[in-house]
Amino acid sequence: MSDALHDLGVARIAAKLRAREVSAVEAAQHFLLRMKAHDALGAFLATDEDVTLEQARAADRRIAAGDTAALLGVPIAHKDIFVTKDFASTAGSKMLAGYRSPFDATVVARLGPGVPGGAPGAGAVTLGKLNCDEFAMGSSNENSAFAPVRNPWDASRIPGGSSGGSAVAVAARLAPAVTGTDTGGSIRQPASFCGITGIKPTYGRASRYGMIAFASSLDQAGPMARSAEDCALLLSAMCGPDADRDSTSLDMPAEDFSRSLNDLVEGLRIGIPKEFFGEGLSADVRAAVDGALKQYEKLGAKLVPISLPRTELSIPVYYIIAPAEASSNLSRFDGVKFGHRAKDFIDPASKLSALEQMYRRTRAEGFGDEVQRRIMIGTYVLSHGYYDAYYLQAQKIRRMIADDFQQAFKVCDVIAGPVAPTVAWKMGEHGNDPLADYLADIFTLPASLAGLPGMSVPAGFGEGGMPVGLQLIGNYFQESRLLNAAHRLQQATDFHLRAPEGVL
Repeated sequence: MSDALHDLGVARIAAKLRAREVSAVEAAQHFLLRMKAHDALGAFLATDEDVTLEQARAADRRIAAGDTAALLGVPIAHKDIFVTKDFASTAGSKMLAGYRSPFDATVVARLGPGVPGGAPGAGAVTLGKLNCDEFAMGSSNENSAFAPVRNPWDASRIPGGSSGGSAVAVAARLAPAVTGTDTGGSIRQPASFCGITGIKPTYGRASRYGMIAFASSLDQAGPMARSAEDCALLLSAMCGPDADRDSTSLDMPAEDFSRSLNDLVEGLRIGIPKEFFGEGLSADVRAAVDGALKQYEKLGAKLVPISLPRTELSIPVYYIIAPAEASSNLSRFDGVKFGHRAKDFIDPASKLSALEQMYRRTRAEGFGDEVQRRIMIGTYVLSHGYYDAYYLQAQKIRRMIADDFQQAFKVCDVIAGPVAPTVAWKMGEHGNDPLADYLADIFTLPASLAGLPGMSVPAGFGEGGMPVGLQLIGNYFQESRLLNAAHRLQQATDFHLRAPEGVL
């Protein structure tokens, strides 16, 4: 087995497995050793070598029987927001410490063994569960209840969030591909900060069944890998209708997102929103993004000026709607049915009932500061007298933001711009200022609110040698077009091939 197996992408590892140049067990063992060697990055929350190797042996048996599934035997890992029956599922929270699900999330099942009663899954081998901001609430991965995740390009910096563990696992070559979730940019932003590729599909493309909910009208699963080609392979396996389990799942058949990867981008109209290039965008990020856009012009694409006039409103709108939905979703974590329950909660001097005391102590112990903050905001905006003033108005503006995109797509095919205003910042730099984290989502929130597909593609490097991502946004169900545009850029550049110093 080549010592450089970890430097290969999904497609090349899959080819080696099919050619019997390496076994699934050997590939799994290789990555398990790397995970141990780079444990200080904090990317993984749960591993079980016995489970991983048993899945690898099952994949080898399928390969020996002539199965040619695209991901069969390929090692991957899952964000700890997806429930898994063979690994603990915590959502990065003490509230679910040690929780074991009796079933796999649909995304996990489709990538792995398959949905019970359905066709066999893609046969990927699970290496473990990946660290994330608690209940996916955060932009830095400093909100994990267990440990922060460190950026492999500079361990003193954040990797982005909430899918920070996922991005670090790919960037540090601990897994060739992973799953992530994107509520307001949680695939795209960490992908940008860690120099990898990630895509959020159209809302409803991938089943939310078994995804621990943050904001149900926004949460969406997606793949993260080194290249657009690898993301296309995973996305093809992840997507498909699941209406029996997820009422928000779209009734659209599975699709091969690799089919158009090599189409020419000559004549592609790329919309450049002026609101993405104004005050607040750092010069180093702008230089990298401009360089990528010039490369598209060399490939024959045409840059078209557009406007998304309600971009600035996306922050207040998102931070009303998402906390409101979180307040509702997280009410189930009360210490009664599952998860953490406080041991000593009775205060004889309290006028509250024992049940109320248990609720209060359990939730105070189980939820971190950021989760409690968002629950309180959400409860407030949904309360009597404030629902119409805040939540209802936010939903109206959300519709207007979606309309802005539809106006833009009348003159362009794809929208491009920065993923974040800056490169990854130093750990602790934003300290006790949550608004600084919220403002970092300014460019990713609009597409999330509109339910549009979006992705981050490595576009160069900025201050301190840190990666910069180019954001591509497509119209509904245009994932193939986005992946094609990203793939053609990656054929002309090598940013996605570069690795942090010391990981190879």
